Amino acid sequence: MSARSFDFNKNAFPQIKEYAQTLRDIRRDFHKNPEIGLVTPQTSGKIASLLRSFGVDEVHEGIGGCGVVGVVRGARPGSLRVGLRADIDALPLAELSSHDHVSQIGGCMHVCGHDGHAAVLLGAAKYLAETRDFPGEVVLIFQPGEEGWSGAKHMIDDGLFDRFPVAEVYALHNSSALEPGKIALNYGAMQAAADAFTITVKGKGGHASRPQMNHDPVLASAHVIVALQSIVSREVDPLETAVVSCCSLQAGDPRAQSVCPETCQIVGTARTFSPEVRDLVEKRIGEISACIAAGLGCEAQTKYERFYPPVINTPAQAKILADIAADLVGEENVDRSYPRMAGGEDFAFMLEKVPGAYIRIGQGGAPAHNPYFDYNDDVTPLAATLLAAAAEQRLHALNGAADEHV
Repeated sequence: MSARSFDFNKNAFPQIKEYAQTLRDIRRDFHKNPEIGLVTPQTSGKIASLLRSFGVDEVHEGIGGCGVVGVVRGARPGSLRVGLRADIDALPLAELSSHDHVSQIGGCMHVCGHDGHAAVLLGAAKYLAETRDFPGEVVLIFQPGEEGWSGAKHMIDDGLFDRFPVAEVYALHNSSALEPGKIALNYGAMQAAADAFTITVKGKGGHASRPQMNHDPVLASAHVIVALQSIVSREVDPLETAVVSCCSLQAGDPRAQSVCPETCQIVGTARTFSPEVRDLVEKRIGEISACIAAGLGCEAQTKYERFYPPVINTPAQAKILADIAADLVGEENVDRSYPRMAGGEDFAFMLEKVPGAYIRIGQGGAPAHNPYFDYNDDVTPLAATLLAAAAEQRLHALNGAADEHV
């Protein structure tokens, strides 16, 4: 059955469908007023205010900077909590769309759907606060700084899971590659570790007409770039996956065509899905660069920075989330073996601390990180229901009431 031939919101919770228009308005307000990185005071303030208006029991601001945490208590006691997370930051990109909620902030837009993620979790929060049909507590995590700022790590370092310990944590992301009504995940690595490297090649500068008097760092850098491509093709197990990309080469001055520079800098990214391959790639980038440069009379120094670890779903929690998704849209619309992606996602930091799962919700449309991208509001009821159902079902199971309500 095609996703286009059925009502993918059919099994969304009726209460959430009732306030779909409110969530649409909230999301579009976020879209018109985007904020970048860890500094999201307006967005965070609006979220905190909305949580309070929904009757969320506790609302905590300023966690890890502008992070917001809400706590909803169930109608029955329970010692264990479940966490639901949404990212809320935008990106520095000029929007080219012409819809009526286009970004009002020049050079900044919600180009990855985090405005939608925030609205989805707010929808789940409103439903959970109204119904409270679960034992224990739900912890609602609104996290800034996902787009390269390690916002999840900032919140964790500021005591997120010490102050609000959770037994499991769940998150979702919209996907333009999937049609609305399609849901996808796998039971292992979903996203890659996202690392960066800077290689500084030092040589001996001089007049370009007398190369025998110099040690050319540009030539050495060219050989380094080519040699680094052997890491994935010849050193990583073919059944594993890795990416090593050199993305910037800076040397000399374009106006000095007869000057051999003293230094050259290579900047790139490495993407891996396992700790073992990550260690190998880091080690070999440094070794290969140093040896190739030395062979050409130069010296290479490598700075390797580990940013986001890989997003690795806990198999048991991934299966649980997939089962809930299948209840909502039908098994035929759930892909349980979705290919892993080389993009990074800092929800990985949370999954390093707590069992959980990360899932993709189809929305169609322009791809993320594209100036014409816009989150599809039509999928909000389904997405919010998925998160709310995950919290309800897991809290019943974790707090010993699985037979009562699953």
